[in-house]
Amino acid sequence: MASLPILILSDGRPGHYHLSEGIAAAIARRRPVAIAWCEARRRAWSGRLLALLVNRQFSPARILGTVFGIDPGRIAKPKLIISAGAETLAANICLARLTGAVNIFYGSLRQFRPDDFALVLSSYAHGPSHPRVAAALKPSKLDPDRLARTGDRPPGPGRPPRLGGLLIGGDAGPIRYGEADWKKLFGFLEASHEALGTRWIVSNSRRTAPEVSDAVQGWARRREGPIESFIDVRRAGAGSLVDVFVRAQAVLCTDDSSSMVSEAIWARLPVLGVRPQQCRFTPEEEGYRRFLSDNGWYRTEPIAALTPALFLARIGEVSPMTDNPLDRLAGLLAERLPQLFDDGAG
Repeated sequence: MASLPILILSDGRPGHYHLSEGIAAAIARRRPVAIAWCEARRRAWSGRLLALLVNRQFSPARILGTVFGIDPGRIAKPKLIISAGAETLAANICLARLTGAVNIFYGSLRQFRPDDFALVLSSYAHGPSHPRVAAALKPSKLDPDRLARTGDRPPGPGRPPRLGGLLIGGDAGPIRYGEADWKKLFGFLEASHEALGTRWIVSNSRRTAPEVSDAVQGWARRREGPIESFIDVRRAGAGSLVDVFVRAQAVLCTDDSSSMVSEAIWARLPVLGVRPQQCRFTPEEEGYRRFLSDNGWYRTEPIAALTPALFLARIGEVSPMTDNPLDRLAGLLAERLPQLFDDGAG
C-alpha cells in the first residue's frame, strides 16, 4: 500500500501538535504514512473575524497568504490535513478547500462550522453531537506496547506501588493553587513513603510556579526521602514524561491539566487526579473528566482529602485500558473516514 500523504499544520505549541502527531500515528497502525509539516499562526488576526470570512466563503488562497503567510502553491498536495489548536482552524479549512484533501481537527471549533471538516475529534464532544464530531481521549503518538515495564501487579488496597509518578501543573484559569495546597500535597508524599514505602518520580510542567519547582528540586536531594527523582521540564524539555510512564505503577496528577491526565491514561496507568481548594472546571472540562471516569480510567479527589489509604482505594477502582489506544483511535478513524484506508488513498 502506498504511503498516505499527510500535512500537519502546527501553531508551534507542543500541546497542540502532539495531538496531531497522535492522530497520524494511529493511522500509521493500519497503513504507511508520509508526513509533511507547515507552520500556521494567524498572528494578530482575530479568530472571530477569520471564522466570519471562512464561513462566508472568502478566498481561501487570500486568507492563507494574508493571514498565515502560506503560499499554497509551495505545499505538496496532501490527501489528509491534520491540526489542533484554535490558531490552525482557518488554515485547515482553507487548505482543504484548495486541495480537496480530507481534513481532521482536534479541539473546540469556536465559531467555525463542523461541516467544513471531514472529522472533528474533541475531548468535549459528549452528549448529542454533530455527525462529523466524535469524542476521543486526547491522542498521543506514544505506543504503550513499547514501554518496557516490569510485571508488577496493579496497585490497590494492600498493594501499594513501589514507585509512583506525580505530575504537577499550576494555576490555570479558575484553578488556583495556594501554599496550603502544595504543603498538603507534598506532605502526602512523605506520609505515603512512611506508611506504604512508596517513593515518587515527580515531574513539573511549564505552568508550575518557579518557587514550587525549586522546592521540589531541593527536596529531591534527600537521599532517603520520598522523591526518588525529579524531572524538571525547565531542563529536561518536552517528551520527558516517558521515564515516568515506564517506571511508575500509578500516577497522581494535578487536575489543572487534562492533557497530563490524558497522557498518563494513554500510557495505560491507573490515574488519580487531585485538585486544589480553589478549583472550578468549565462545563466542557467537567464533561471530559466524567467521560474519563465513566470509562473507569480515572478518579479525582481534593488535595485536602488525600491520605495513603484513600490513594490506594481510589487507584484500586481504576481499570486502565487493556487494548492499545492507538488501535482504538485507528478503529474510530476507519469507521468515520474509511476512504483514508483504501488502497487508492495513497
